[in-house]
Amino acid sequence: MAVRHVLIDRPPRDVWQVLADPRRYSRWVPGTSRTEPADGSWPETGAGLRYTVRAGPWELAGHTVVRRCEEPQRLELEAFAGRLGTARIAIELLAWGGGTLVIVDEHPLRGPGSTLHAAPSEALLHLRHRSMLSRLADTVEDGHRPPARGGAA
Repeated sequence: MAVRHVLIDRPPRDVWQVLADPRRYSRWVPGTSRTEPADGSWPETGAGLRYTVRAGPWELAGHTVVRRCEEPQRLELEAFAGRLGTARIAIELLAWGGGTLVIVDEHPLRGPGSTLHAAPSEALLHLRHRSMLSRLADTVEDGHRPPARGGAA
């Protein structure tokens, strides 16, 4: 099981706004592109997104379904990657001072990943989470930075 966290210098409601916006999914989830709604209203339980996942020269169609939504503290997803199987991704938001502690817990559910779950796959998940959490923090914080000042007068 791969668990990672990051402290984002914004309150939980700001982080939740990013998680709840399907148009920003590919900004914080590494490898995803061409994201589009599949079912329901994201992030309600049962809602889904379709997207393309890129891994080097390969492309794979994937989709993710919301399995649990407790706004604004918890979002649990099941990601489907075809023959590669599925994974459970739980994202928890905890108010921490003026910021948010974001904890991601991911593990394979079905397919080869669930039977081959070992140290090398854990290492890859940790690298992916490091990137994902960094991208999430950037996406949240970019949306709340003051506008850049113009040139000198």
